[in-house]
Amino acid sequence: MVNPERLTDDELAVWRSLMDTTTDLRRLLAAQLQEVALSPGDYAVLLALTEAADRTLRSSELADAIDWERSRLSHHLGRMERRGLLRREECPGDNRGAFVVLTDDGIDALRRASGPHLRAVKHYFADALSAEQVAHLADALGTVRTHLETVGGHES
Repeated sequence: MVNPERLTDDELAVWRSLMDTTTDLRRLLAAQLQEVALSPGDYAVLLALTEAADRTLRSSELADAIDWERSRLSHHLGRMERRGLLRREECPGDNRGAFVVLTDDGIDALRRASGPHLRAVKHYFADALSAEQVAHLADALGTVRTHLETVGGHES
């Protein structure tokens, strides 16, 4: 008899495959980013800032955008600031808050990284799939995302 509260063997195998595959992809993509002297965290921060109005976000908004804890982000921003990729500015009227502003050096770093990074995503991920598989994967991931939003386990 199947217990509806437990994963089936097939579900568990697919889950493990998903975890292993995403770990492998992250490792390969991180190695590629290292070739242009960026970490995956650097890339996530720079990308979020380029997509923001005036290339500026409050640090709390940036933490939410990349799904990091504020303390982790604060330490990471300090390292990026020392490298000239961004700067932090005080928020008028809010002593605890800060604006994170993308610098020209940060824009240049992201530009240098984006082409090779996206080519690596294509090589390691997209090239492995047919157009039909991409469509099925998009559908499956959309279904999981909708489910997470419904059950309250994820905010988008």
